[in-house]
Amino acid sequence: MMESLKSITEIPDLRKRILFTLLMLAIYRLGSFVPTPGINADVFEQMFSQLAGSLFGLLSMFSGGSLRRLTVFALGIMPYITASIILQLLGVVSPTLEKLQKEGELGRKKITEYTRWLTVGLSLFQSFAIAVALEKQSTGGGPHIVTNPGPLFIFTTVVTLTTGAVFVMWLGEQITARGIGNGMSILIFTQVVARFPSELWQVKISKGWWIFTLIIVVGLAIIAAVVFIEQAQRRIPVQYARRMVGLSRREQPG
Repeated sequence: MMESLKSITEIPDLRKRILFTLLMLAIYRLGSFVPTPGINADVFEQMFSQLAGSLFGLLSMFSGGSLRRLTVFALGIMPYITASIILQLLGVVSPTLEKLQKEGELGRKKITEYTRWLTVGLSLFQSFAIAVALEKQSTGGGPHIVTNPGPLFIFTTVVTLTTGAVFVMWLGEQITARGIGNGMSILIFTQVVARFPSELWQVKISKGWWIFTLIIVVGLAIIAAVVFIEQAQRRIPVQYARRMVGLSRREQPG
């Protein structure tokens, strides 16, 4: 481990890639605190706190808390991940996509382009659904989440959230190309890590020390098992048939 840390300072290219990755992650975390215009953040926080133990709470953890605060990065990386899964599934039933998957680098670039456009489409749909749902919540008898409901709010929210999702996708691609690689996976890891400590502490407050300790122990055991399986190897002896080159000494004439 010390040798790996030492190589960071000695190899210029590796140092630049790590610093670039950290810069992209800093921008991503900064955007996770920029609120969407026209939203009463305090009222939305109160509404979301009531749904902390539901599916929305889980989605909030995977968005790094951006969905809970409804920031410009509220959609996060999920539209891109969904688009990638959809195209992979369509590759099984669509001859065109299946052919692109077998064309090597050129086919992968084309699929990446399709994934980007599908990400934009999914982001538009999800942001529009969020805007309409928030506006309906504000027109009911409860507290007003939207300060000024109307077509302008829906348009602004759709543009803001869609642009944020596209920018997050761009950040992931930049980390893959100019950083340490696996940009999308790093963004997902950042989202989970950013929210996991506070969510785990909430378990301690609500469930007590026993459940809190049990979750930590089970989590460490799972991590150790995953690392063990990833690093495991099984040595299988391979025996090759002896190949005879020419004639043996007994078979030579004379």
